Amino acid sequence: MLINPLEERRALMDEVLQHLKHLGFTELEAKCLHVLAECGTQTGYEIAKRLGVSRSNVYSALQKLAEKGVVLTSHGEPTHYQSLPIEEIGDKIESDLQASIRYVKSHMPKQDTERTEYFSVEGDAKVIERIRNELKKAREEALGDLWSEEAELLKAELRHAQEQGIRILVSTVGEAVLPDGIHQFPHGREEAWQERNGRKFTLLVDRKLAIIGTRGGGEPTKAMLTEHPAMVELLLNNFFHDIVLHELHRDMGAKLDEKYGKNFKKVIQKYTESRPMEEKSTEGKRRKKK
Repeated sequence: MLINPLEERRALMDEVLQHLKHLGFTELEAKCLHVLAECGTQTGYEIAKRLGVSRSNVYSALQKLAEKGVVLTSHGEPTHYQSLPIEEIGDKIESDLQASIRYVKSHMPKQDTERTEYFSVEGDAKVIERIRNELKKAREEALGDLWSEEAELLKAELRHAQEQGIRILVSTVGEAVLPDGIHQFPHGREEAWQERNGRKFTLLVDRKLAIIGTRGGGEPTKAMLTEHPAMVELLLNNFFHDIVLHELHRDMGAKLDEKYGKNFKKVIQKYTESRPMEEKSTEGKRRKKK
């Protein structure tokens, strides 16, 4: 399929204009910069004629560009305009942006209260990005209950945190190889794991921030974040109970499987069936008596 050179040029220009707008320029300011970069020194009249826009709007946009320091103006009549090289514009924007970030960091009011509300994040990219950012904020400890797929995605952040002296403990489901120095508690997968509606994962950062989410299995990726003390304590207790069971099974696996079934299924079924086993046993005895 042949590509129309004119259409390709327009598409490229639209992309450039879009990125210029991301850098803080209005659409007309971006178009004026593009014309000046393409054609060199121009008058406001020439730019307006080329863009098919009113001269008053173009002169206003050029004045704003001059105030931003990215366009030079000549003296005399008519006024001529010249754009700075894009390298200089980029350096100036970057310098101004860094200065603004430093100022805001120093003077923005600090949040003293805990995030006891429950905040939700949806979408795979947004959820993973949020988890990575929260891991980067860890100061002492991160406790994770992750499937191998999520552990692999977060491996770089876990490694970085561990290298910074952060204590990392991760309970993993499936085959996951984490960097040295990270305390890992691996679990095998049950045969029916693929039938689950998404992989559930949790993360506890500095015993303060709790993250609970679901990913994969044909379901949309979602996560919930909170600093609510009750949820933090719940995740903390659940994590350490999991570790205790892991070590018990590692040291006494054969005996435990013989008495309680694989993965303690006999114990679990005792309390998860519709009626407790004791009731069924009592009912059976009654029938025998009759």
